[in-house]
Amino acid sequence: MNTTNSVATSPEDTRATGPFDQQSALKFITCGSVDDGKSTLIGRLLLDSKSVLQDQLANVSKSGEADLAQFTDGLSAEREQGITIDVAYRYFNTANRKFIIGDAPGHEQYTRNMVTAASSADAAVVLVDATKLQWQDPALNLLPQTRRHSLLCQLLRVPSIVFAVNKLDALEDAAKPETAGQATLAFTHIRGALEKFAQAAGIEVTTIVPISALKGHNVVDAADGWCGYTGPSLLDILELLPVTPADTALPFAFPVQWVEKFSSSSDTSQGRRIFWGRVANGVAQIGQQVKVLPSGQTATVAQVLGTTRKPGTVQAGHSAGVVLDREVDVSRGDWLLALVPPAPAAIVSDDDFGDTPVATSLPPSREISATVAWMDDEPLVAGRVYWALHGHRWVKARVKRVVHRLDINTLAEENADTLPANSIGHIELLLQEPLAALPFAQSRVLGSLVLVDTATHRTAGAVLVNG
Repeated sequence: MNTTNSVATSPEDTRATGPFDQQSALKFITCGSVDDGKSTLIGRLLLDSKSVLQDQLANVSKSGEADLAQFTDGLSAEREQGITIDVAYRYFNTANRKFIIGDAPGHEQYTRNMVTAASSADAAVVLVDATKLQWQDPALNLLPQTRRHSLLCQLLRVPSIVFAVNKLDALEDAAKPETAGQATLAFTHIRGALEKFAQAAGIEVTTIVPISALKGHNVVDAADGWCGYTGPSLLDILELLPVTPADTALPFAFPVQWVEKFSSSSDTSQGRRIFWGRVANGVAQIGQQVKVLPSGQTATVAQVLGTTRKPGTVQAGHSAGVVLDREVDVSRGDWLLALVPPAPAAIVSDDDFGDTPVATSLPPSREISATVAWMDDEPLVAGRVYWALHGHRWVKARVKRVVHRLDINTLAEENADTLPANSIGHIELLLQEPLAALPFAQSRVLGSLVLVDTATHRTAGAVLVNG
C-alpha cells in the first residue's frame, strides 16, 4: 500500500517517472458515509478554484454565507432532507487540468447510485468524518459505509483511491487551550486505522490527507503543517492522478449499439451498413478479421469511421463506426470479436477439408463465476432468473449458487444462501446463451454485467467476472 506522501508534488515529478496526460479530464467521485461532507467538499472545490458564477453563488447563499452542499444537491428532496440521493456531476478546471466530479450519496439505501458512479471513475475521494469516530482510540473502528464504499471502489477497479479525513477543525476550539493538538492526534489514529483496513482488504491507497471542507484547509490551498501533515493539498493531488488506461493491448472487441442503414448505395464491394458503438478492447482497424457473436458469421473490417465520420483507426474507449467487407446479419446487442488464426497443426491436418472452425479471442461461455454487489431490496437467492446485460446484449441468467458473502467489518468470507441488499458476495451464474466475457481485472467492459429483475425491471446487481 502506498503511504501518505507517495504522490508526486508537481507535474514535473510525475513526468520524470512516466508518461502523464494532463489534457485528459479526470473523472472522480466523492464517496463515504452519510453526512461526511461530500457535497460540502465539492462546493469548496468549486468555490476556491473560482469555478462558480456570481449568480450561482447568490442562489446558494444564506445570511451572507454560501451553503456549499447546495452546489450539487439539486433535487428538491435533497434540499428538503439535507441528503444526497442521486449522483450529481459538476465540471470545473484549473490552470493544469479539467475535472468531472461525481457526488455519490452516502446513505446505504442509495449504494446502487454510488456503484453506478464508481464504475466509470478514474479516482475516488473517500471522505471520513473524524467527529463520528472514537478518534482517541488508536484501535478505532471505521464506519461500515466507509468500508463498504472503499471495497466497492476496489472491486470496480477505480485506479486511484484517496482517503480525505474531514472535520478535523471541529475537534479543536481556539477558546479552549486544552483542545490543542486533538486534531493532530485524531488524524494520526484515523490514518492508522485506514492503513490497517486497506492492507487487510488489499486496497492500494494513493494518499491520506487531512482536510476541512467547511473552512477549506488542505482542499485547494495547502495548510502546511496542519495536523502534522506537510504534503500537497487535495486539489494538487487530483491534478496529478492518472486517467484510467484504455484496454488497447487486448484483442479487438466491439459491442454494436446502433445499426445505420444506407442500402440505397450502389457500392456493393463492401457491406452497406455501419455498425456504431464504443470499442471495448483493442483497436478498430481495416483488415481486422472478426466473428459475430452470437450468429458465428465471419467477416473482415472494410472501413472504420470516427465520431466525425473521418476514416481511420479507433482505440478502445472511443466510439466508432465499423463497415464489414460483406453483408452479414448483425443487430444491436451483437459483438464483433477478433478472430484467432488456426494453429499450424490444424492447417496441415490430413482430415482438414477447409471447414476447420474459427475461434475468437474470447471463447463464449454459459457459466460465469463472479463477484456481485447486490443492490435490490429483494435478496438474491439461488435459483432465481434475472436479465443480464453485457455490453448491449440481453440474456437470461439463473443464479446457480451463492458461494459466500463478504463481511465488510471482518473481511471474512462467510457461507451464505442469500445476499441481502447492499451486500457483496461471490456467485455462480448459468446463462441461457453464451457470452464472451473476460475477468473484470483484465477488462472493465467485457468483465462486467448488470442483473435486472425480470418482474420489476429494477437494477438488481452489479456483476464482476472473476478470473
